[in-house]
Amino acid sequence: MDNHSGVGVVDKAAAILGALEHGPATLAKLVETTHLARPTVHRIALALEHHHLVGRNTSGAFILGARFSQLAATVGEDRLVSAAQPVLTVLRDRTGESSQLYRLYGSQRICIAAADRPVGLRDSIPVGTAMTMHAGSAAQVLLAWADPQHMHAGLEGSRFTATDLALVREQGYAESAGEREPGVSSVSAPVWGTAGTVIAAVSISGPIERLTLHPAAAHARSVVDAAQQLTEVLRRTQVA
Repeated sequence: MDNHSGVGVVDKAAAILGALEHGPATLAKLVETTHLARPTVHRIALALEHHHLVGRNTSGAFILGARFSQLAATVGEDRLVSAAQPVLTVLRDRTGESSQLYRLYGSQRICIAAADRPVGLRDSIPVGTAMTMHAGSAAQVLLAWADPQHMHAGLEGSRFTATDLALVREQGYAESAGEREPGVSSVSAPVWGTAGTVIAAVSISGPIERLTLHPAAAHARSVVDAAQQLTEVLRRTQVA
């Protein structure tokens, strides 16, 4: 692919953002990956940070910025989201809990579709919300079938282990209780794209008092069925 548009500063910014798509990077790592001069990388990275296209993690490394979660939400009218909305609505009605669809973006997962429980205590995740990959059943699902490099990076500092991810692959779903947020339980299952990779995670979430510490016992089948239904729809429409 020709990565040169003829507009130099745009090409350089795109190279930096492309490097950050694979996870956090120091200035030195960005220079090494993009093959651009250090002052150039530093100047453009700071400009991108000003526009919230680039941010920093707790150790000071560059990461993709919060603006991408907002942009991702506006792209929500693609076929994946259109196909997911009725599936999430049925899943919500079947389980009585709020349902969500997450996609992996860089070192975060983003909620790209949701169907909230209409009344009572619920776990409401607004579309466009960027969440950690270090906790929660959806994070486990998105990492369980990731390539080794992304899986290893995702496990650093996470509240689950490689053994936990192996169990997720074996049973075809993940559950969590109080892992992402105290008092919240969730169950998630993978959505597969036409390329044979996991492209999203279908989830339900709600209070532990209702879902219990082991929410999969009552709801794993419903969540897996919903994920499989969405997978079949995407297969027929050739998405991802």
